[in-house]
Amino acid sequence: MTEDPSGTAGESTASEELRRAVAFLGWDASAEYVVGFGYRVGVAVGAVVTVVAGVVAGAVAAAPAGLAAAVGGVHAVHRAPVWLASLRRTRALGAAPGLVGRLVLRMRLDPSTERAVEFAARTGDGPLAAALSRRERGSADGPTSGLQAFAREWRPWFPAIDRAAALVRTAATAPPERRGRCLDRALDATLSGTTDRLASFVGAVRGPVSALYAFGVLLPLALIALLPAGAAAGVAIGPGVVAGLYLVALPGGLVAASAWLLSRRPVAFPPPEIGGDHPDVPDRRGRALLVGCVLGAAAAVVAARVVAAWAWPVAGVGVGVGSVLFVLSRSRRAVLSDVREVERGLPDAMTVIGGDVAEGVAVETAVANAGERLDGATGDVFERAGRRSDTLRVGVREAFLGRGGPAATIPSPRLRGAIALLAVAAREGRPAGDVLLELADQLEALRDLERDARRQLATVTGTLSNTAAVFAPLVGGATVALATGIDATDVGSLGAGAAAGADALGGGGLGAEGGMTAGGGSATGGESGAAGGAGALSVPVLGRIVGTYVLLLAALLTGLATGLERGFDRTLVAYRIGIALPTATATFLVAFAGAGLLF
Repeated sequence: MTEDPSGTAGESTASEELRRAVAFLGWDASAEYVVGFGYRVGVAVGAVVTVVAGVVAGAVAAAPAGLAAAVGGVHAVHRAPVWLASLRRTRALGAAPGLVGRLVLRMRLDPSTERAVEFAARTGDGPLAAALSRRERGSADGPTSGLQAFAREWRPWFPAIDRAAALVRTAATAPPERRGRCLDRALDATLSGTTDRLASFVGAVRGPVSALYAFGVLLPLALIALLPAGAAAGVAIGPGVVAGLYLVALPGGLVAASAWLLSRRPVAFPPPEIGGDHPDVPDRRGRALLVGCVLGAAAAVVAARVVAAWAWPVAGVGVGVGSVLFVLSRSRRAVLSDVREVERGLPDAMTVIGGDVAEGVAVETAVANAGERLDGATGDVFERAGRRSDTLRVGVREAFLGRGGPAATIPSPRLRGAIALLAVAAREGRPAGDVLLELADQLEALRDLERDARRQLATVTGTLSNTAAVFAPLVGGATVALATGIDATDVGSLGAGAAAGADALGGGGLGAEGGMTAGGGSATGGESGAAGGAGALSVPVLGRIVGTYVLLLAALLTGLATGLERGFDRTLVAYRIGIALPTATATFLVAFAGAGLLF
C-alpha cells in the first residue's frame, strides 16, 4: 500500500485506533489514506456484487446485495490494520516473560536499570524488544532508562508489564537484602499476569467458539441435509442461492468470526520465525507445484472413476492444494522441530554451566563441560561451541554465533538470550553462577507456562480441528449420497409432489439414464440432468458445492484452531492446512461412496 499523493483523503474520519494501528505496523501509508482506500474498495466491490446478483438472482436482490457488499468492503478495509496490529501485539506479548526475565537477571549482576534495559533490548527480537530499545535510545540524554515510558506504552494491552517495570526500578535503589525480593516479584508478576489473562481468555472464548461451531458448521450441514427432502416435497432451491450461501456468505462469516476471536487472544507464544534465507530451507516452490499438480490430477482421475464423475474437481483441488502447502512448509517445520529440540535441553545446559561457574570454573570451560555431559541437539550445540572456543581462542558469543558457529543458524530468541547472558557471565566470573542457575529456572518456568496454555486451549481447538478434517466432510459426503439416493428412487412411488421435487433435484426424468453406477455415483445421465430445467439444483452441482464448502471449512477451521493454540504462525498454519485438506477430501469422498451403498 502506497501513500496517497493528496494526503487528505479521509482526514476527518480516521479514528485514533486506526492511526495507532497503522503507526504500529510501520506502514508508509497514513490512516487517512487507508480510510479513502476503504471507500474506493467498497464502491468497487458493491458495483461488482450488484451486477452479479442482478444476473443470478434478479433486479430485486441486486440493490440490497450490492449495498451490503459495499458496506462490508469498507468496514473490512478500515478494520484490517487494527486486526493485523492486534495479532502482532499478541505475538509480541508472548515475549514479555522472557524480556522481564532478562531484565531481572541483568539486574542481579549489576543493579543498574540503564544497563539492564540495554541488555534486555539488545538480546531480544520482535516489537516488544524494539519498543524497549527505542525508549532506551530516546532517554539516553536524560536521567531515566526509558523503562517507565516503555511500560506505559504497553500497559493497555498487558497491565502486568507496568507492575513488573515498577518493581525493577524499585530494585535498582533498594538495599541489597531487599533487591532480590523485588526482582523475584517482578518476574512473578509477569508470569502470573500471563497465566491469568490466558485463563480468562479460555473461559471467555468457549461461548463464541461454540456459537461459531453451531452456526458455522452444524446448522449449515443440517440445512444441506434438508435439501433432498425439500426437493422431494416439491420445494426446489436453485443452485445460485445455495452457492451464494455456502461458498460466499458462510465462509465470509467464518472469516470474520475467526478474525474477531484471534484479535481477542491476549498473549500468544508463537514459534520462532523461519525465514526463506535459512540454509536448511531450500526453495521448493517449483517442486511443490509439480507435486501438487501430479497428486491432484491422480486424485481427480481416481475420484471420477471410483466415486462419481462430478467429484473430480473436489478431489483435484483438495489433494493438489494440500500437497503444495505441505511440501512448501515441510522444510520450515523440520527446522522448527530442531529449534524446539535445542530449547528443550537449554535449562539443563544452564544448570550445568551455572553450577560450574559458581565453583570457579571459567565459562568457556563450563560450556565445553555441558556439551560433554548432555545428549541430544542441545549437547551437540554446546560441544561444538566449546571446541570452537578452545581451537580459535574466541569468546563465548563468537563461539556460538560467529561465522560457522553452531547457533548461528538457530533462530531461537531464548538460545540467543542465554548466549548473551553467558557472555556477560564470562566477564563477571564466579558471582554469575547463581544467575545462570536462575536462568535455568526461568527457562523451565516459561516452558511450563507455554505447555499449560496449550493444554487449556486444546479443549477448544481440538473440536475445531476434528470437525475440519473429519466430522464436516463425513456429514457432507453422506448428505450428497442421500441426494443421489433420492435422485435414483422410482418417482412413481413418491407421489406427484415428490416426483416434481425429485425431477427438480435430478434435473429430469429418472429412467435408465438416472440410475446409480456400481461405484455409488451417478451415471452419465446424472451429469446431464441439469439440462432438464434452467436453474435446477442437480446432484453433480450439489456435490461440488458441498465439496467446496467442506474444503473451505477444513482450511478456515484449521487456521483458526492453530491461531488460537499457538498464535497465527504461517509455517504451522500452512503445514496443518496441508494435512487437513487431503484428509477432508478423502473423508468426504469415502463418506459419499460408503453412504451411497446404503441408499
